[in-house]
Amino acid sequence: MSPPVPPPARFELLTRAGCHLCDDMARLLDDVLLGRGLAYAAVDVDGDAELRARFGDTVPVLLRDGVPVAKVRLDRTRLERILHRKR
Repeated sequence: MSPPVPPPARFELLTRAGCHLCDDMARLLDDVLLGRGLAYAAVDVDGDAELRARFGDTVPVLLRDGVPVAKVRLDRTRLERILHRKR
């Protein structure tokens, strides 16, 4: 009997309106994650007092299962490494 397969990682993109770096990271996630059948949720840090206090002006932030794995800038190579990292 093979071990159970863990559920896919949960990705969230912490963002805010008018942030061009957030838009850049979202485009990369759209291309890479969605192309693999994975999804992410965009979360506005200004709509959540706890996130705003925790991350302040540091956006975008990519969370994997609630843990920050990338801040401000992300390229395809680094995203690929994040996707292949064991949880």
